[in-house]
Amino acid sequence: MIGTSGGLAALAVAALALTACGSSSTPATASAAAGSSAAITGTVTVFAAASLKEAFTTLGKQFEAAHPGVKVVFSFAASSDLATQITQGAPADVFASASTKNMTQVTAAGYASGPVTFATNTMEVALPPSNPGSVVALSDLAKAAVKVALCQILVPCGSTAAKVFVNAGLVVKPVTLEPDVKSVLAKVELGEVDAGLVYVTDVRAAGSKVVGLQIPAADNASTAYPIAALSKSANAAAAQAFVAYVLSPSGSAVLTADGFAKP
Repeated sequence: MIGTSGGLAALAVAALALTACGSSSTPATASAAAGSSAAITGTVTVFAAASLKEAFTTLGKQFEAAHPGVKVVFSFAASSDLATQITQGAPADVFASASTKNMTQVTAAGYASGPVTFATNTMEVALPPSNPGSVVALSDLAKAAVKVALCQILVPCGSTAAKVFVNAGLVVKPVTLEPDVKSVLAKVELGEVDAGLVYVTDVRAAGSKVVGLQIPAADNASTAYPIAALSKSANAAAAQAFVAYVLSPSGSAVLTADGFAKP
């Protein structure tokens, strides 16, 4: 009887051990599956080109809805200014540039690696609805009587506009050089200039506030938009997750709806 009860006890211990092993694997698996989500908390600061404002604002809200523990904070400005801020130590988690040149500035300084191009954009002429300058073609921007606003040449929208004029064989003398594309757009919306060279996405975002004049494909120029998580990010998990969301089908759908083209 003693041997029998000892055998039963041994079987019971073995059964408990097997049960324990089985039950411990389930929580571990669940924990591993939820680990990435659990790690995505806090604030993720995104430095993004001014032309991304509408699309990224939408993406930020969607990302927050998908990850309730995260708050997305944006800083929208000229890519050249943002790149300088990053290399001077400004705290940020993600950089989305409107130019590969400015992203290279950041990666070369060791502040990011492995950027991925997620969209492209082309130029368009924005006009006040009343068209006070009687602009009907790109060549009209070269007329002395037409007041034109452009981005500063170091800004992606400025360098891309310069390519357009080279392609078209035009010399355009702007009355103002703005720090970013949204500032050019504002000059047009306020009627302070007769025309401004902006991105197609900006014309779309402005709605009825401006009228767009398409640029012939042979004269037009485009710019690429790379994105990367920053190496000095204080929230690497959230930074990587946001980059992944921008690159996802959901992110692509938002960008396409705003007029961006796929790379």
